[in-house]
Amino acid sequence: MAVVFTDLHTESGLKSLEEFLSGKTYISGDGISKDDVKVFGAVPTKPGSEFQNVSRWYENISAVLASRFPGNAVGVKFGSQAAAAAPAPAKEAADDDDDDLDLFGDETEEDKKVAAAREAAKASTKKKESGKSSVLMDIKPWDDETDMKKLEEAVRSVQMPGLLWGASKLVPVGYGIKKLQIMMTIVDDLVSVDTLIEECLTVEPINEYVQSCDIVAFNKI
Repeated sequence: MAVVFTDLHTESGLKSLEEFLSGKTYISGDGISKDDVKVFGAVPTKPGSEFQNVSRWYENISAVLASRFPGNAVGVKFGSQAAAAAPAPAKEAADDDDDDLDLFGDETEEDKKVAAAREAAKASTKKKESGKSSVLMDIKPWDDETDMKKLEEAVRSVQMPGLLWGASKLVPVGYGIKKLQIMMTIVDDLVSVDTLIEECLTVEPINEYVQSCDIVAFNKI
């Protein structure tokens, strides 16, 4: 039976999706599907922290899509014919007031200062922007007696600015041993994967469960 979502650009719509994703990693089944891609396209931007389930799901799908479509996006916006036609009356009003509108008025020193401050703020904001990466990691236990549930809990207990843990699964290695394969999204300027492994995942108390960590895939978003 098809699942119906409406108004995912609104808070009420996101609340319904938040409830649906409780305890789930994907919209349908145990892996990403066309349903995830379709719903992902209906959510305009990554939701805030008040929608934890949707935010986690959004990051997972974004990371998977980024790895499959590595091209640089320039951004696409959608409009409507009604919206495009809306400015017409304004133009008519402008035509009526042409005699009163001074398009070439002198710019005052105050105007220049305001413009300069605005440009400086834009430059500062742009400078603070940092790229993100999607990382897939294999985390191996010591032996087949290691409690993999506690191992994953210990791994996810590592929290820091710029780090978001995503979907995970257990993958058989052999002789009854399974490894944890987990996805994470990082802000490049804030998180070093090597430092994360050396100073967090392979030291006490987490090394009680973790023997080693390997990076399987590293993709810029």
